[in-house]
Amino acid sequence: MVEAAPRVPDKRQMSKPARRFWRNPASLIGVVLLAILLFIALLAPLISPDPIAQDLSQRLKPPSSQHLLGTDQLGREVWGRVAHGAIISLQVGVFVTLLSVLVGVSVGLFAGTLGGAWDNALMRVTDIFFAFPSLILAMAIAAALGPNLTNTIIAVAAVSWPSYARLVRAQVLALRDREFVEAARALGTPQVSIALRHLLPNTLTPVLIQSSFDVGQAILTAAGLSFIGFGAQPPTPEWGAMVSETRNFISEAPWASSAPAIAIAISVLAFNLIGDGLRDALDPRNTK
Repeated sequence: MVEAAPRVPDKRQMSKPARRFWRNPASLIGVVLLAILLFIALLAPLISPDPIAQDLSQRLKPPSSQHLLGTDQLGREVWGRVAHGAIISLQVGVFVTLLSVLVGVSVGLFAGTLGGAWDNALMRVTDIFFAFPSLILAMAIAAALGPNLTNTIIAVAAVSWPSYARLVRAQVLALRDREFVEAARALGTPQVSIALRHLLPNTLTPVLIQSSFDVGQAILTAAGLSFIGFGAQPPTPEWGAMVSETRNFISEAPWASSAPAIAIAISVLAFNLIGDGLRDALDPRNTK
């Protein structure tokens, strides 16, 4: 008997992973933290002061009712810069992940489906990217392209896509000899259609889980590049750049650097908790 292609689960089957996700306390904490970050990012122009307005008479003021998170060395409101930085950091994380998924999934799907010389060539290119420490390679790419936020996104995505390529290729290799794929070939289905209709949908679950972790990692890597001068440039209120600008004043104004650092930690924690929740919820061995 020919094995049928996997069908889209019905609503009751789809509700089981959803219930497992929402019953997981870690998932809920991650969603709440992410919701708070999104709320701040979306309403930052309305609920926070101008992030680049300077007032040297108010420099290095501690947190108070007048200055919610204090001020930095130029008298700028730390709260306003952190709030507007949420917009930038979340955009960087999402765009880096989308670009990485697009390139990595395409390469992995193409290599796994065609096999042979194409597979070997594409995987050797992927191995070249894995041969370098990701942060150092991102620094080199950002330095070559020039220090700005757009080039930071390109640099971080350039070191992130290989993991998706390997992940998708492994999934495709496990599926391409299954009977439902052989049946599609026997019916004369074009190779491209087989890849897109039968193989790609069955690789999306691990890609979704991996991408949920990588958004936080992209935010952290981009902040690291900005900290060392290869990312966002002053006066852009990017969290990593904020920590770099205020690090010389950490002894007299710790709030100026600790606020953006805490924001980075919260954002990474939120996406990691959501990723853990998705992994547990979508695990086929989990029957609870």
